[in-house]
Amino acid sequence: MTISAKGRRPLYGPLFDGVATTADGLPRYQAIYRALRNAILGGTLKTGTRLPSTRTFAADIRVSRKTAEEAYAQLEREGYVERRTGSGTYVADVPLPQKKTRVRLEGDRRIALRARAATDAASCIEPQTVRPFAAGLPALDAFPVDLWRRLVALHARRLDADGLIYGDPAGYAPLREAVASYLVASRGVNCDASQVIIVNSSQQALDLAARLLLDPGDEAWIEEPGYYGARAAFLSAGARVVPVPVGAEGLDVAAGIALAPRARVAYVTPSNQFPLGVTMSLERRLALLEWTRRANAWIVEDDYDGEFRYDGRPLAAIQGLDTTGRVLYAGTFTKSLYPSLRLAYLVVPPDLVEPFVRARTQIDGHPATFMQAVVADFLAGGHFGAHVRRMRALYHSRRDILIDALQRRLRGRVEVAGADAGLRLSLFIDRSDRRVSERAARAGLEVPPLSRLYCGARPRNGLVLGYAALSPAAIRGGVEALRAIL
Repeated sequence: MTISAKGRRPLYGPLFDGVATTADGLPRYQAIYRALRNAILGGTLKTGTRLPSTRTFAADIRVSRKTAEEAYAQLEREGYVERRTGSGTYVADVPLPQKKTRVRLEGDRRIALRARAATDAASCIEPQTVRPFAAGLPALDAFPVDLWRRLVALHARRLDADGLIYGDPAGYAPLREAVASYLVASRGVNCDASQVIIVNSSQQALDLAARLLLDPGDEAWIEEPGYYGARAAFLSAGARVVPVPVGAEGLDVAAGIALAPRARVAYVTPSNQFPLGVTMSLERRLALLEWTRRANAWIVEDDYDGEFRYDGRPLAAIQGLDTTGRVLYAGTFTKSLYPSLRLAYLVVPPDLVEPFVRARTQIDGHPATFMQAVVADFLAGGHFGAHVRRMRALYHSRRDILIDALQRRLRGRVEVAGADAGLRLSLFIDRSDRRVSERAARAGLEVPPLSRLYCGARPRNGLVLGYAALSPAAIRGGVEALRAIL
């Protein structure tokens, strides 16, 4: 079979229309090559079909002969055509792609019970855009980008072959040292660098703790309401989650003992409880430590934004009060620096370092070394402490703007809670928070329902409002939009 210049265009002309004036940036010969290749793979040009000579082909589609020759040559190099001396160019015997067949999903296709329980819990998908009132986002507009660029450029210039090898699964040693120094000085944590494990997120820290501390069937206390990521981590480990109520002084330790006295783990956010924002009293901190000593249990202390306290100084961590090595302390740079950095840390008792590091190698090997080095310099140079102080003042201001707008525009309709610290606060409302959240989403607001953070039978209606990433104008505009909904 031969394609003639006269007979080709009605059948194959549309394949080549416009290739002489391609607008997608491709060289002309590439456009011709792709059109012919697609025709061969699609079965339009069948095995053994004789193509026109490059002279005839070039004249027919109005390109130079050199362009046509380059297209034919690439097809020949890749095995789509055969060029026979004295005979011409023919479509080669090319295996065609198999047509997709519909997959029949048969048999028992259930995932594991533990996985089903975890995936049925609320997901940990974080906001990917800055809009009112996305919680958990820091003030990205106030991040010291120029300083950060200089540090990144400095480490890029220093990069050599040694920086390309696998890293320490416990983390970059200078960063571990800088984190330990910072936590001892600012958070009252009792540790040294050997106890610090660098991870990719606080969620990974929780997953590691659940893997190593809990056996299937073990009981684990979580705050009620509380962080859904902790619930998912413990359920994934096969644990039985026990919601323990949170009051004005934080986790009710006496209630936890009554509900599950032999629990293996208690998860707490004592410096700024999520989502109610209360601070655990010293009395309850000591009671929790005493219970762990008697029950041979563990505390997982999540201090994800403990630096940002506006009424009084940040409180020391529970870990600093621990005298029996029963507390694991987790923190993150997601809230203090920026979310896409994906770096956090876990401080574990000395005897747990080796098993935790070994378990970490089974998840993802080690964190990326390059950005760890940048963060280490940021901390060691005093930039981190200065940045946190600036952000504390900025967030304090934005919190005050939000509270003022809520009080003026929603007077008597809502009750504000959890405004003493952190990057967000909660509103209690007297109607279905899920319906309000859905209506708010349609209006361009992101206000997660508070009831989603309960796993007991009697959730309270409310909304979680983040403010740290918002300008004053965005805060006031968001409150106006929320007022129209409420």
